[in-house]
Amino acid sequence: MDSAPPRPPSPAAAPAPERPRQTSARHTFRQRPLRASLGFLFRLVCALLILLDELARPVYRPLVARIAALRVVHAFERWVAARSVWTILALLVIPYATVEPLKFVGLIWIAGGWEKRGAALLVFAYLLSFVLIERIFAAGRPKLMALPWMAWIIDTANALRARIVAALRLDRLKDRLRRTLTGLRRRIARRLR
Repeated sequence: MDSAPPRPPSPAAAPAPERPRQTSARHTFRQRPLRASLGFLFRLVCALLILLDELARPVYRPLVARIAALRVVHAFERWVAARSVWTILALLVIPYATVEPLKFVGLIWIAGGWEKRGAALLVFAYLLSFVLIERIFAAGRPKLMALPWMAWIIDTANALRARIVAALRLDRLKDRLRRTLTGLRRRIARRLR
């Protein structure tokens, strides 16, 4: 009894290959409204903080570079790098949760008519952010990237930063700001001579 090999299915009976589904923002919002809303809120807050940081960075860069070159700062970075990932996370979250709201309070004070107080608070918050938080983050980044959810936050924030910088052409604006500050420093130096 010779059995015939199985016949391939006819083209009409073969199932159509599945196409990958494209999810739109509207579809995601309908399926998971809380998750979509939280994701949008996260991106909005990040965008505002990134925009403020990118505009303030040229002003602080020379001072931050001098502080970062100090031996005590290098010793602090080595100390942070030797900690566990959860300790580094705590060292990062505590000042971040304190400093970032201060930036908004400073802006609110400026808008409310307390320009000097608001500007002083804003300067203090940015200085603390650029010196303390960035040094902790730089020293602990390799260990933080080992946490998948933290790696997602860092990658998302970096991608968002790149998009905002490109869309608003912040590089050009920062170059103009840098040139203006350099010219201002030169004028002040000439007058002080």
